[in-house]
Amino acid sequence: MAAILPDGHPPVLTPRVGVLLVNLGTPDAPDRASVKRYLAEFLSDPRVVEIPQFLWQIILRGFILNTRPSKTAANYAKIWEGGSPDASGAIIGGESPLRRITREQASAMTAHFGDGVIVEWAMRYGNPSIPERLAALKAAGCDRILIAPLYPQYSSATTGTVNDKVFETLQDWRWQPALRTLPPYHDDPAHIAALATSVREQLAGLDFRPDLLLASFHGMPARTLELGDPYHCQCAKTARLLGEALDVPVQMSFQSRLGRAEWLKPYTDKTLADLPGQGVRKLAVISPGFSADNLETLEEIALQGRETFFEAGGEAFAYLSCLNADAAGLKMLADLLARELAGWVPAS
Repeated sequence: MAAILPDGHPPVLTPRVGVLLVNLGTPDAPDRASVKRYLAEFLSDPRVVEIPQFLWQIILRGFILNTRPSKTAANYAKIWEGGSPDASGAIIGGESPLRRITREQASAMTAHFGDGVIVEWAMRYGNPSIPERLAALKAAGCDRILIAPLYPQYSSATTGTVNDKVFETLQDWRWQPALRTLPPYHDDPAHIAALATSVREQLAGLDFRPDLLLASFHGMPARTLELGDPYHCQCAKTARLLGEALDVPVQMSFQSRLGRAEWLKPYTDKTLADLPGQGVRKLAVISPGFSADNLETLEEIALQGRETFFEAGGEAFAYLSCLNADAAGLKMLADLLARELAGWVPAS
């Protein structure tokens, strides 16, 4: 028998389980204003840039946000999907690959788990935001929520800041949900198996046999390792396990440096320039630190990286896509989420 609520009582929702997939972020459009807004949020995070904020904000707002957005917007325009140019040449509409792929991943997980689980997606920086999507899950009746940062390797600047934003949001909620967070899955057998399957399938489609498989991970300042961040070690383990699964040599490097400080080495751009001189003329590059293709993979590696390698004497180059919303990646993601939801939803 349904309970009789007193007059004025708010609606009582059926308790639900929610999942929030979270990726790094993307500007709303490939134009200077949108990119500046996105970079201001991203680069103002004290976990992303770990120097005194009063000093950093002077550098950021006095120099970087006045020079970097135009170049970054032009790079986004190279990979932007859909949309059409207006009279000034600016792209109107469309979206970044990262946004599309993350949405597709969430849609696939919704179909996989069915009515028992509500799956939403958000960006740590940009839209849709974490507070917005958490509010949507709450409005749908979710009293148990799994937060799933889509970063295989843990870093304070990635997984750590996602969790920060979630906890910060919940500070203002009187009635908070039970919360779980997806741990890093850099060495999870499901992740390694999915990567190996994806790489094998893509290598089989090439018209050349690579001399080497280069695993390029997003860079972090070298001092993050000294401060105790496990990111470097987890990247190395992913590369090693992938090489063992494929039974091929896998070399590791780090891309996307910012500023003059020393970052984790070896650097991807320097590695690409050096490899032809070391006898590696045919190369395949994978980015196993990303769950979805984005500016850093599609523009920095697939376009700039290719150019660097060929200019140095390379003969054949292939960028192998991330797991994205491909079958192997979706199976892995479903397995990881199901494991973390154990006890909240029936095992399938």
